[in-house]
Amino acid sequence: MTQKHHQKVVLVGDGMVGSAFSYALMQQGVAEELAIVDVAKDYATGDALDLEDTAPWTYPKQVTGGHNYQVVADADIVVITAGVGRKPGQTRLELIDKNLTIVKQVVDNVMAEGFTGIFVVATNPVDIITLAVQQFSGLPEHRVIGTGTALDTARLQVALAEQYGVAPAAIDVLVLGEHGDSAFANFDEAQIGGQSLNDFNKKYGNSAQDLVELMEATTKKGGAIIGRKGATFYGVATALARIVRAILRDESMVLPVSAWMSGQYGLSDMYIGSPAVINGDGAKTVIMAALSPAEQMQMQRSAEILRAVTADALANFMK
Repeated sequence: MTQKHHQKVVLVGDGMVGSAFSYALMQQGVAEELAIVDVAKDYATGDALDLEDTAPWTYPKQVTGGHNYQVVADADIVVITAGVGRKPGQTRLELIDKNLTIVKQVVDNVMAEGFTGIFVVATNPVDIITLAVQQFSGLPEHRVIGTGTALDTARLQVALAEQYGVAPAAIDVLVLGEHGDSAFANFDEAQIGGQSLNDFNKKYGNSAQDLVELMEATTKKGGAIIGRKGATFYGVATALARIVRAILRDESMVLPVSAWMSGQYGLSDMYIGSPAVINGDGAKTVIMAALSPAEQMQMQRSAEILRAVTADALANFMK
């Protein structure tokens, strides 16, 4: 008799990011079961009914929706997208109090069902919320992962690809630090086709300042999208699906995520954007990206910004 191979993902928070993530899972054939949990029971149920109609043209998948947390008991992964989104002109850090309250309720409900899998977090500010999920749940640090700078890295790859006329995936660059205004790129180590990005940049007649301005525009891209359509969701949802795929398929893929620091970059006891090996055990191995002295200072600055917000924000929840 063939042993049944069944992988289950539970999504908590069926807003625009959550719904786009669910659709990405359907399109990519990731997991055999998807359960959607949301306070808006009818909406979650309706989304599940809508999604299951994609199965004949994509991949078979059991899809359910509702507001009952009992579905997490046997889940491999719980994805958290629940929370309020940014409004035009608002920073991610300004969401902290409202989203901590929401995520605390989510994690308490999940853990009450005996969940022992892996959390993947997209709720902003994602580095701080990922830390909160780990502390609220008590799970090992490597089994709680945030989307971190995965989206920032993708946005920078897209911008560089448009500038140099190559495919985004051909650009080996990382955005590190906070998923927010203090994020930075490792331009000094970045490459295109094995050639230094800085050398590539000079051949196009561009300066180092041009790269700095490109990174600034990349950092502001999310706000620009929100100003035009009210929210961003396709990019981060696809990043979420990529992380989930790497876990369920035990890929050991290196991805830029909110990873737990235990001495890397001189940082400890916090989550921040860094490449990490993502596999069936979570993000157990963090890869310390090579940084120039100037970039190391940027990492420290980004960490200081996160720490300043985190201490006060979490104090009321950990009493």
